[in-house]
Amino acid sequence: MSVHLRVFARRKRAAAGAWADLEGRVCSELSADLPDEDLGENLGDALDLYEMGSKPRCEEVEYLELVQEAIERIERGR
Repeated sequence: MSVHLRVFARRKRAAAGAWADLEGRVCSELSADLPDEDLGENLGDALDLYEMGSKPRCEEVEYLELVQEAIERIERGR
């Protein structure tokens, strides 16, 4: 394997690890904010599978906003 390919592979692994750490940290923070929710592994699924009207309106709005914000943080990489 050439030096350039090894460096690229190492950077790719490091980036994947950093992304996984970020995703884990954001999900952990979200779980702390929503301790009674079972969010699963994929936050997109949590939004897709959510049934509107299953919570009181104010809780529903907060839940949906928090999950959406977490998804956006992960996508932005922060």
